[in-house]
Amino acid sequence: MKVNAYSSPEVFDTLGAEWNELLLRSATDVLFLTREWQRTWWRELGDGDLCVVTLRDDAGVLQGIAPLFIYPVDSGRTGMSFVGCKEVSDYLDFVFARDHEEACYQALVDFLASADSSSWQVLSLCNIPETSPTFAQLDRLAQTRGWQVEKRFEDVAPIIKLPGTFDEYLAGLEGKERRELQRKLRRAGNEVHITFTTDTARLEQDMEDFLRLMVASMPTKATFMTPRMRQFFHAIARAMFDAGWLQLSFLDVHGERAASYMNFIYGDTVLVYNSGLDPYRYAALSPGQVLLGRLIEQAIGDGHRAFDFLQGNEEYKHKLGGKDLNLYTLTISR
Repeated sequence: MKVNAYSSPEVFDTLGAEWNELLLRSATDVLFLTREWQRTWWRELGDGDLCVVTLRDDAGVLQGIAPLFIYPVDSGRTGMSFVGCKEVSDYLDFVFARDHEEACYQALVDFLASADSSSWQVLSLCNIPETSPTFAQLDRLAQTRGWQVEKRFEDVAPIIKLPGTFDEYLAGLEGKERRELQRKLRRAGNEVHITFTTDTARLEQDMEDFLRLMVASMPTKATFMTPRMRQFFHAIARAMFDAGWLQLSFLDVHGERAASYMNFIYGDTVLVYNSGLDPYRYAALSPGQVLLGRLIEQAIGDGHRAFDFLQGNEEYKHKLGGKDLNLYTLTISR
């Protein structure tokens, strides 16, 4: 494998379509590893020094990307992490082509051990799905170098595997949860209207409406939404909209926006990224739950196979049929 390391953000443009083409051939094909997401995250939230490592075979074909950055840890120590790590990128990993993974992991570890890499002491890799080959491959290779390896549980991501019809979905819920959802959907009836952002000219104002509802929904979200994070949300909404992956929805009651979901649609999966609602006005209609139920119904009608709630162990995700995917942080020290 030919290894190159890039420290300039221009790498996201240099690799161009190669990046996402490789992602489609990888074991962890997720939206958070797309070129669009990675580039926007680094531009808006990145700190430290970029270190994107590419791996090409003898024919020059791109077979691996290790999107990393370098940052100070403590007491003069240096760390490396995934671009995107951690609180706004729910799944992360290396982007290695299937059937080339062993060679890619070996080449990456050789690079990390060489004088060409940063003098890092800690490699902290967050939000890796339990299905990733990274755990077995990197653990084995790191230990041959005498490095210490720790695998730590990070969080769960509840995912609904969608059936062919909404009736089938409802039938799969526990009796109490099924009746409660049906009751709320019936009660909302014609009082609510659901809209989606489809006009580029409306995107900025719609995002402002979404962020207003998000901040109003609970104190922790208000604290989370710093000026820098607000700018990131606007930037990532634009990037996802331009790529055709944004699903920004609103539930209107008597012409007023009462709830909103910022979702992404990637492949055959709807990703539930964040939400907001007015916790006081129209609370009796349960606008957030009604909108969520209708979005699940639409996902099924559109032929999607999964409805992914992303990270978080909130009870409602499991009540609506989510089954946990475990996520881990892999830490390597030398």
